[in-house]
Amino acid sequence: MRKYLFAGVAAMTLVSAQAMADSAFDGSWKLDITRVHMPKKPDVYLLQDGMYACKTCAPAIDVKADGTDQKVTGHPYYDTVAIKVVDDHTIQETDKKDGKVVTTSTVTIAPDGKTGTFEFSDTSDSNSGAVNGKGTITRVAAGPAGSHAVSGSWITSGFAGVSDNALTTTYKVVGNSLSMTSGTGQAYTAPMDGADSPYKGDPGVTSVSVKAMGANAFQETDKRNGKAVSIAKITVSADGKTMTITVHDKLRGTTSSFVAMKQ
Repeated sequence: MRKYLFAGVAAMTLVSAQAMADSAFDGSWKLDITRVHMPKKPDVYLLQDGMYACKTCAPAIDVKADGTDQKVTGHPYYDTVAIKVVDDHTIQETDKKDGKVVTTSTVTIAPDGKTGTFEFSDTSDSNSGAVNGKGTITRVAAGPAGSHAVSGSWITSGFAGVSDNALTTTYKVVGNSLSMTSGTGQAYTAPMDGADSPYKGDPGVTSVSVKAMGANAFQETDKRNGKAVSIAKITVSADGKTMTITVHDKLRGTTSSFVAMKQ
């Protein structure tokens, strides 16, 4: 999980070097976890007859729910998934990459089945220690009769206690290039003309392109092996104190938004 941060161009060319010297993007920014707007499109799960399916994962997951490592393909962050049924309302998931645990999570559904809570620890794309946190989910559709309580459609309704390394990002503009470093160890330096550049530190992103959209906004496109996986528009407020990030997840067809504060 989770992280997270963790993605109409104006008729203009690159912002001048003089303007960039006083770039609105320069500095460290920290996400305000209370101002996160997660996708309206729900996540869909089914746990029934000893099998677990995440229908909205990209690619979808369908494995035995017997607590043992089950091989999955097409996921850059993990290659096995283990689902343990703790009780009628609780499951635990352990993801591994090359035999090493990269993510653990626990989901517990409330007795009335309408809401749930989750806790997670994730190192799948972190080079600076685990990203830890918890949150809440809200049911929007029930699962089939006889299925586990986690079955159905859910939206993430809030986060809490997310570790700082997942919340902080630093930008610096030099000339016509933008550099980014994240608290979890990702980094890039890219010209702000839309040309592709290497993206470092994330197994799911191999390159990035950045395009200026005026002095206070830019569009970032993250790619995996040449194919766009997410497109983010980053806009700094006129007073330079807040940054709004709107991210379109191309793989899942979802949109989320975040607000970060200048540190």
